[in-house]
Amino acid sequence: MKILKFGGTSVGSLEALQNVKLIVEKEFSQNEPLIVVCSALSGITNMLLLASEQALEQNDFSRILKSAEEKHYQIISGLLPRTAQNPLLMMVKVSFNEIEDLLFSIRNLGELSDRIKDRLLSYGEQMSGKIITAFLNSESFPAVFQDARELIKTDSHFGNANVDSKKTNENLNNWTLGNHIYVVTGFIASDENQDTTTLGRGGSDYTSAILASGLKADEIQIWTDVDGFLTADPRLVKNAFSQPELSYQEAMEMSYFGAKVIYPPTMIPAIENQIPIYIRNTFQPENPGTLIHQKSEISKGLIKGIVSIEKTCLINITGNGMIGMKGFSGRLFNALARYDVNIILITQASSEHSISFVVNFNDEKKAGKAIREEFEFELDSNKIDEPQFDNDLSIISVVGENMKKTRGISGKFFSALGKNGINIIAIAQGSSELNISAVIERNELSKALNVVHDSLLLSHVKTFNVMFAGTGNIGKELFRQLEREKKNLAENHQIKINVVGISNSRTMQLIDNPESIFNLEIENENSQKTDLESFIKLIASKNLPNLVFVDNTSSEDVVKHYPDLFNNNISIVTCNKKGNSSSFEQYSKFKRLAKKNNVNFLYETNVGAGLPIIRTLNDLWISGDEILKIEAILSGTISYIFNNYVGEKTFAEVVRTAQELGYTEPDPRDDLNGMDFSRKMLILGREIGLPLEMSDVSIKDFLPEACLQAESIPAFYEELEKHEHYFSSFKNEAESSGRKLRLIGVLEHGKINIEVQIVNSDHPFFGLSGSDNIISFTTSRYRNTPLVVKGPGAGAEVTAAGVFADLVRVTAQ
Repeated sequence: MKILKFGGTSVGSLEALQNVKLIVEKEFSQNEPLIVVCSALSGITNMLLLASEQALEQNDFSRILKSAEEKHYQIISGLLPRTAQNPLLMMVKVSFNEIEDLLFSIRNLGELSDRIKDRLLSYGEQMSGKIITAFLNSESFPAVFQDARELIKTDSHFGNANVDSKKTNENLNNWTLGNHIYVVTGFIASDENQDTTTLGRGGSDYTSAILASGLKADEIQIWTDVDGFLTADPRLVKNAFSQPELSYQEAMEMSYFGAKVIYPPTMIPAIENQIPIYIRNTFQPENPGTLIHQKSEISKGLIKGIVSIEKTCLINITGNGMIGMKGFSGRLFNALARYDVNIILITQASSEHSISFVVNFNDEKKAGKAIREEFEFELDSNKIDEPQFDNDLSIISVVGENMKKTRGISGKFFSALGKNGINIIAIAQGSSELNISAVIERNELSKALNVVHDSLLLSHVKTFNVMFAGTGNIGKELFRQLEREKKNLAENHQIKINVVGISNSRTMQLIDNPESIFNLEIENENSQKTDLESFIKLIASKNLPNLVFVDNTSSEDVVKHYPDLFNNNISIVTCNKKGNSSSFEQYSKFKRLAKKNNVNFLYETNVGAGLPIIRTLNDLWISGDEILKIEAILSGTISYIFNNYVGEKTFAEVVRTAQELGYTEPDPRDDLNGMDFSRKMLILGREIGLPLEMSDVSIKDFLPEACLQAESIPAFYEELEKHEHYFSSFKNEAESSGRKLRLIGVLEHGKINIEVQIVNSDHPFFGLSGSDNIISFTTSRYRNTPLVVKGPGAGAEVTAAGVFADLVRVTAQ
């Protein structure tokens, strides 16, 4: 025998009810009965509750009642043939007349007891059950309506009654079942006085389990509007997906901590009788959903799901008088129980000086009253302090049987939160090791769920939210590469890059739809005048997980905002050398802030575009190798110019060609004056711990003063032509002796020197070609044969590729 339960959304529309019919048709066998448990139509229970509250407050409830009544009429008229409608329309009319009488009584008496509320709410299930029974009969199914109040007996704890299992099972054993479909009302029962009781919100699930236990059913199917138990709330975590199976314990933990898929008490009868529970989607019945049974198979992920309770209140009780006070906790919990306050989470300091616990958001006042009543003497005598209430908090919990005896789970959980700047206010873990919970600020819940979902291997794709500064050549090329590799990143590396903001020197734009394709056209009706401070604040305020800022500019103004980014727990990837080549104090500050806030600060492209120079140097340095000497050509522009300044070409012609190819800055003097090269060498020195300033870099100008001081770029080229004899003297000297011109930087004995050298054929830099960069590391390990890194060092394509690589490194870390 099977028990099928359909929730409110599953019976809330004509489309849903047609799906119910198809599901019932598939599951019904002529050889045994089928039990179908139905909730009230979607929204009806809430409407009846609202109407009762309006009546209690002496307000008009007629519009609410009319809307609820009309919904039933619409379902009946759209679902049943005209000949079958009249009895049901009359039944609904009589029911709403009775409901109206109850509401008038509430308004006249000014009282709404739990007993009357249970009676009022029971009409929803009664009407839906009779409508569904008539619908199935009209479709030639042998359906019979059954009021659960005749079967399930409880005590008189109205609103959340306790089931009398002995009497209920006796009734179920005496229930004569034929080969029919029995449509049973969910949620409602009755006490020994035949008064209507309810099993708590979500009680229709519980009804199913009670029936399954008493009737020794083979399985329970809970039909709802989601594809089973999801790894997280899909409204907050877009990457959430359904788990194929859970153990009873996992499902119990997830339900208790906020997963609304199944009512927690449902588990108890199922566990006692080892009845499997299937969670299925009424609107996608082909989806297998989630199977809940005794022991689920080991999954690949460390956990099975992340659940949360959005609104909670943390109560702290402290005081020196608590130390050694026997029975304090017992008194506290008994007092809370008297006021019907449920404790969600508890934690206590080992000093016994304080105890903290979390209750439902709505129980704050009751809890406060219970504490002050129980500990009146201790409060008056200052043995304990006035309790502190923090009601703007949430709980996030990770659940899974795989967590048992698995080392490092807590570390991964807390590290994921800390890396994204999420403060943990309190923590708790049960001895079963099935659950780790943390109390956090409520406004950080969505962010926390996403980062933990990604970090604990639940997401098929790890999402990073990136804001970009700079829409020039490098920015455009980076977006081309990101768009081209989007599919590859997702499928082969499980990485997804969401663009959440773009800015340049003129305009900025927040991207509301980060799923859009990479597009740098930001000067439109949605753009604003650039204000990086507000740009950062706005994006930080969204509490997005895994935030990264990519600086594709050469702007000092952008660099000024790096501290704000770090302090908002935003990683930085930059090709902008201005930050790391300014004062040593600023360089150190950036490194310190990145470490303090546990974020990444990657700038490989500061030195060698796409070449792994800084990474190589860091690996040598961290592993204890002694750096004796660094020689380098770190300007792809100058490399190109010197490699092509041969034969009959003038120096001015070669420089102009380099500019046309995009190798130089808009003003070629920014390359030829050696400042860019100096910055790169300075950064390398700082990377091995030298506290160097730009004044410590010695550079011999290659350009004559008149070229450097030219009033404009055209005037600069004129000066180059005038001084061709000066440049050709170097060229002729090199060519006449079979040597080559090279601008080489040398870091040795804590000093940096950059000058033009004429090198022999046995020099490692002699064979350099095109716009390549080259760097040679002479170390204790590489003393006789230096370690050489060589490759393209100029151009938007390789620089963008280097930024891309750093961005991927952030995702890996």
